[in-house]
Amino acid sequence: MHVISEKKLREFWAKWPATRKPLQAWHRIVEHAAWDSFADVRKVYPSADQVGRCTVFDIGGNKFRLVVVVHFNRGKVYIRHVMTHKEYDKGAWKGDC
Repeated sequence: MHVISEKKLREFWAKWPATRKPLQAWHRIVEHAAWDSFADVRKVYPSADQVGRCTVFDIGGNKFRLVVVVHFNRGKVYIRHVMTHKEYDKGAWKGDC
């Protein structure tokens, strides 16, 4: 899968340094994945959730959330939001999904 764009990840871990390693690990795994469906995502990330057209990942021991849109047919993963659990709970991100 091709992740677009790593810049959002870098910006987030600059603000929250504890997320750097978990986000880098997520990025590395996804870049090497060949997902055809959400079921394939769940094989690698059992806690991933589907919310509308978005896929939500728990990062850093469930302290942070990564919201992406996966285009399985194109092999692309678009990062929409990287946020704290508190920001996630506010729900402002749901408009993108």
